[in-house]
Amino acid sequence: MGKVALVFSGQGAQYSGMGKELYDCSPSAKAVFDMAEKLREGTLRQCFEGTAEELSVTVNTQPTVFATDLAAAEAVLEKGIRVDCAAGFSLGEIAALGFCGILTYEDAFRLVCKRAELMDKAAKATPGAMVAVMKISPEKTEQICAEFDECWPVNYNSPMQTVVAMNRDITEKFCDRVKAEKGRAKALAVSGAFHSPYMAEAAQGLSEFLQDMELSQAEVPLYSNFTAQPYEGDYISLITNQCKNPVKWQKTIENMIADGVDTFIEVGVGKTLSGLIKKINSEVKVFKVENKADLDALEI
Repeated sequence: MGKVALVFSGQGAQYSGMGKELYDCSPSAKAVFDMAEKLREGTLRQCFEGTAEELSVTVNTQPTVFATDLAAAEAVLEKGIRVDCAAGFSLGEIAALGFCGILTYEDAFRLVCKRAELMDKAAKATPGAMVAVMKISPEKTEQICAEFDECWPVNYNSPMQTVVAMNRDITEKFCDRVKAEKGRAKALAVSGAFHSPYMAEAAQGLSEFLQDMELSQAEVPLYSNFTAQPYEGDYISLITNQCKNPVKWQKTIENMIADGVDTFIEVGVGKTLSGLIKKINSEVKVFKVENKADLDALEI
């Protein structure tokens, strides 16, 4: 058997009730949620009872999805499963920082709360949008982006899916241009142009915030969104650059597989990453854990 990797989900699939079954069935998952509640009162209520509108607000989305991701990861460990490495998609990388031992769980949660605050502020200062482009290659998507000002590929998700961030005013023209190339364009329900130059001030704020935190060497290899390689060197630079630069998800998964991973477990909300991994490589084994049924069925 090859290596086992955890992949931590990003925001977008959050829903009321997320994590509740894990809270009730796993002492380790419960401990994560209780930690988050202690540091940010109301986190439990938002996870388990929050409205869709409430959970779509960035300052709520990021802490609640973080808690659910990390709780699911702890529940996997509780089953005795050995994890060899990890990666997190966008927000998911912050939860993975805690899991891999670079930050304590408490500091990782403080970081995600600050990240949400800073990204929300940046999004309000410069209105942006994000569009998922499907059925055409990343190279063709890059060519279309080059035809517009303030338009950037920011999530390289799979061979035929790239997410683009842009000035909100050009969204309709951009989508029409994609359709003219026989592609499919879907505007995402997000509040800003994340992972783009619009997030430069947020990245600077994160850098300043991290100066007062103790970052340790990774106990479990963590693959960076920014480099698609395991964390090494200047950890603060990797964390802050992730905020304003593209997520190289396809390359990350390809590199993990090249390094011996043949089993992926998506932890947290939804199954987006599971679907992307199958599109990148159909031969690897992919599981997901977001509730008790998933946990019970997990056999590696």
